[in-house]
Amino acid sequence: MKKRAEPDQLKAELREQVHRIERAQQERRTILAQAASLGVLGLLLAIPIVAGAYLGRWLDSLFAGYSIRWTIGLIVLGVFLGATNVYLQLRR
Repeated sequence: MKKRAEPDQLKAELREQVHRIERAQQERRTILAQAASLGVLGLLLAIPIVAGAYLGRWLDSLFAGYSIRWTIGLIVLGVFLGATNVYLQLRR
């Protein structure tokens, strides 16, 4: 047969569960905090890509003739750096 739990033990377990629920509600992030976090992640991804495009375009303009080698190469590097930034931010 199952042994009945003591009233004091039930009260203690109930208090612990209420405490965990209250702590979870306090630690929950607001919608504004989540939107700010997504904005930061977007910037961490976009800035290296745009910087690579501008730097690559400037380097391509220094050489005679039509070339997009630096632009494409630095955009790809920007994508890699941006993805790395986002990954490291999410791990934190």
